[in-house]
Amino acid sequence: MSERPPISPRSPRAALEPEQVPPPPKRSDRARNPFVIVGNAIFTILIILMIGAGATYYYGKQTLESPGPLQEDKIVNIPARAGKRDIADVLSREGVINVNPWVFIGSVFALKASSDLKPGEYSFQKNASLRDVIATIVDGKVVQHAITIPEGLTSEQIVTRLSDNDIFTGSVREIPREGTLLPETYKFPRGTTRDQVIQRLQQAQKRVLAEIWERRNTDSPLKSPDQLVTLASIVEKETGRADERSRVAAVFVNRLRQRMKLQSDPTIIYGLVGGKGTLGRPIKRSEITQPSPYNTYVIDGLPPGPIANPGRASLEATANPARTRDLFFVADGTGGHAFTETYDQHAKNVAKLRASEKQIQNDTVEPADDTAPAAAAPGAADTNPTAATPPKPTNQKKPPRSGRQGAAQQTSSPPVVQR
Repeated sequence: MSERPPISPRSPRAALEPEQVPPPPKRSDRARNPFVIVGNAIFTILIILMIGAGATYYYGKQTLESPGPLQEDKIVNIPARAGKRDIADVLSREGVINVNPWVFIGSVFALKASSDLKPGEYSFQKNASLRDVIATIVDGKVVQHAITIPEGLTSEQIVTRLSDNDIFTGSVREIPREGTLLPETYKFPRGTTRDQVIQRLQQAQKRVLAEIWERRNTDSPLKSPDQLVTLASIVEKETGRADERSRVAAVFVNRLRQRMKLQSDPTIIYGLVGGKGTLGRPIKRSEITQPSPYNTYVIDGLPPGPIANPGRASLEATANPARTRDLFFVADGTGGHAFTETYDQHAKNVAKLRASEKQIQNDTVEPADDTAPAAAAPGAADTNPTAATPPKPTNQKKPPRSGRQGAAQQTSSPPVVQR
C-alpha cells in the first residue's frame, strides 16, 4: 500500500484555508445556441414518439389480427343508423369481439373505415379477427335470404305470403295485376321493403316474358304476350307435371284454333273467388254453368285475364306447345293424364278411370250389410276428377255436362273436384 506524500502548506495561514477547486471549463458558444437546444429536444421527442408508435403498431396489429372469440359462425344484425359505439356494443354483446369499444372505434379509424360501416344482417365466421369483422361490415355483404314463390299462386296469395314473412318491412300499397309476378326463388337481405320485392318480381316477369315471346311458335293463335300469360296461367293450374305441360297447352291451343270452349275448371274457381285462389270445397254442378267472365264453360275463347301467376316452364310450354291434335285429357289415376284426339277415345279413358276409382273405393270402404249406396243428390258437389265438356259430336247424343279442374274431358256422371 503506497503512502501519500505529506501535505506541506506554504504557510500557517494557507494551512487554515481550504484548497480552491479549479473553475469548470467554459461551455462553447455553439452548445449555448438555442437552435441546438431546440433540435436536441425535438430529436428526443421523436425518439420517444417512434418508440411509442412502434409499440402501438405492434399492439394494434396483434389486436386486429388475433383470432376473435366466436366459437362458431354467427349471424348478427347491425341496426340502421347505428353509430360506431353502438356497433361495438352490439358486436360485444353477441360475442363477436372481446375488445374495449374504444379499441374497436380506434381500429375503425386506423383502417380508414369510419364512414363505410353499413347496417344490415351479417354472417361472421368462427374466430373472425377484428380486421375481418370490420371488413365484413365495410363490404356490406349482408346475409341473403332465399324466398321461393310457388308457381300458380294469385297475386293476392303472393302478397299474403310476403306480408307473413318477417324479413321484409313495409306494406304493399296495391295488389299487383294478376299474372305480372314471376314465381321463382329469389334472395333478399333482411329489411327489404315489400314494395321492392314486388317490383323485382314484376321486372323478372317482364324480362322472361319478352324472351319467351320472341321464341314463340308463330303459328299460335295467341296474338299478344298478355294472351300468352292468360293461357299459361290455365296450363299452370291444370297440371304440375313438367312432362305434361306442353301437351296440356296443345289441347287448349287446338281448342282455340277450332273455336271450341276451353272448359277449364280452374277458371270456374277464379270466377267464384277471384284472387283468393282457393274455393275450399268441390265445384258444384250448378257452378259449372254459372255465368262469369272467367268461366270458360260459358265464355268463348280466353278469359279476360290470367287466373294466376304462371312460372317460366308454363310460359315456355304455352309459347311452344306440343305438336299434337289432342282435344281432350282425363286423369289416368296415377297422377298424370290420358290425352286423346276424339271424344270416343276420351270416353273410354273416362270409363277406365271410373272403374279404377270404383275399385279403389271398394277396396278401402266396406259398406254396411243393411245399407244401400246413396245416390248423389242433384246439384251436390262432386268429388272425383273428370273434365271439361267437348262439343257435341255429330249424330251422337251429348252426355250431361261435367268438369274437372285441370282437364278437358267429359263423362256421363260428372264429378268435379278442386285442385
